[in-house]
Amino acid sequence: MSNEPIISLSHVTKRIGRTTIIDDLTFDVPQGEIFGFLGPNGAGKTTTIRMIVGLMSITKGQIVIKGKNIKTEFEQAIRHVGAIVESPEMYKYLSGYQNLVHYARMVPGVTKERIDEVVSLVKLENRIHDKVKKYSLGMRQRLGVAQALLHRPSLLILDEPTNGLDPAGIRELRDYLRHLTRTEGISVVVSSHLLSEMELMCDRVAILQQGKLIEVMPVQSFTRREDQIQTYHIQAQAPEQALLTIRQMEGVQDVKLVEDGLFEVTTERERIPDILAGLMKNNIRIYGVQMVSQSLEERFLEITGGRQIG
Repeated sequence: MSNEPIISLSHVTKRIGRTTIIDDLTFDVPQGEIFGFLGPNGAGKTTTIRMIVGLMSITKGQIVIKGKNIKTEFEQAIRHVGAIVESPEMYKYLSGYQNLVHYARMVPGVTKERIDEVVSLVKLENRIHDKVKKYSLGMRQRLGVAQALLHRPSLLILDEPTNGLDPAGIRELRDYLRHLTRTEGISVVVSSHLLSEMELMCDRVAILQQGKLIEVMPVQSFTRREDQIQTYHIQAQAPEQALLTIRQMEGVQDVKLVEDGLFEVTTERERIPDILAGLMKNNIRIYGVQMVSQSLEERFLEITGGRQIG
């Protein structure tokens, strides 16, 4: 797998009149990564996506896709991109297959074999010859992804792809995108307001606020900050004795009994071995210890000051 980024944004700025919508945005997305955009309403997620696919001009900076500048080499750059911005538009009176054939005619080199291949990839073989008007929303999303993949892009861009999907459809899309990055080596850029899904779906996430990039980090680094105060669950016997023992220990900020035998302890990571040793010294048996990771939503609200997500 190449170390060269599939897409690179460098100091990208978008102004409309005197208002700065996007302010000096810089990041790279390597091959085979699912990269997520998160931010409050008006943060600039969709604007950024529109600039990447050429639907909106760039005021300053540059976007490079597979070594081609979107400003000066648009046709060469955009041929590496497949995108669904908002909802996929289909001809509902045609079958799914007929829709794909129609779009394939617009792109040189898309064969019948390739159409069959993407149908198989998105697992629509059993329904591809049904009219699109009979499709569920999840099936239409999968057909939209199939359409975006017809020309073998290196970069797939999805703006709010889980909108309107039920939990099963969301999981299906998430699993499919993971499969796609592993088997096809495609990079995916996805925006969403469903933080729990982004946490499960993405390798890294970018936090945007008022057009500025606040932070880009791996999802695990967002939710597991081991150098700071963290919460742990400790399963032990003799609840009353264990509670008293933990309360008397140095460095414990808070401890409470969540349920019989399960304690929630807030402390530094380095204090956990001492806590366990103290319990064992008092002949209290320990059955398990687990760090309670801060969720992506909690981390997001912490960074953005609790602003609404959208």
